[in-house]
Amino acid sequence: MFTGIIQEQGEIKDIQDSKKGKVFSILTNTILENKKIGDSIAVDGVCTTITKIDNKTFDFYAMPETLEITNFALYKTGDKVNLEPPLTLNQALDGHIIQGHVDTTCTVRGLINENDKTQLAITFPKELSDCLAFKGSITINGVSLTISDLQRDKLTVDLIPHTLEMTNLSQLKKGDKVNIEVDLIARYLKNLLDSKEKETKYEFLKERGFL
Repeated sequence: MFTGIIQEQGEIKDIQDSKKGKVFSILTNTILENKKIGDSIAVDGVCTTITKIDNKTFDFYAMPETLEITNFALYKTGDKVNLEPPLTLNQALDGHIIQGHVDTTCTVRGLINENDKTQLAITFPKELSDCLAFKGSITINGVSLTISDLQRDKLTVDLIPHTLEMTNLSQLKKGDKVNIEVDLIARYLKNLLDSKEKETKYEFLKERGFL
C-alpha cells in the first residue's frame, strides 16, 4: 500500500527482454536504504517487486499483463520514473490510499501554465467516468492528486511547485501516456453497484445504510 507522496525520481539505466516480459534496471538515490530483494517499490504508481540490488540500482520484472495495462512498454533508457516505498504503520497518510494496481493509461492533453499555476489535463476513457468525481482523488504516475475540473472525457489537476520539482509530471507533453489508478473507495463502490444490476442504485445504497 502507498500514499502517492513521491520520495524521489529514479532513472531507467537498462531494459532487457525476459521470457515474455521485461526486466528494468532503475538507478536511485536513497530509496534503497534498508531495502532487500523481495521488497516492494512503486514505480510510476505500479507496485513492483525488487528482484536484484546492485549498490544504488535495483531490478524489477514486468509481466506481459503489466506491460499491456501500464506505460512500462514505452519506457526508454534515461527516462525518469517516480519512486515511492510502501506505507509503514507508523507513517502519516499524507496523500490517499493507493494499491499500486493501475487501472489503465490515459493520454496527456497538455500542461497549462497561467496565473502562476500549472495544470495537467488528460483524456480518460468512458469506463473510468463512474470512478471519478470533482475534488476527488486520483493517482497519476504514482502521484496523489485532486481533480480540479471534470468534463465528459477530460479531467484537470493542479500541480504545486513541489510536485513539479519532485516528480516526472513536469516533463510530460501532449500525447504522453500516464498510469492512472482511481480512488480505492470509488472502485469498490462501483464494483458493488455493478454486481447488483437487479436493484436500483439508490435502493441498494439506502437499504445498506449508505444513504
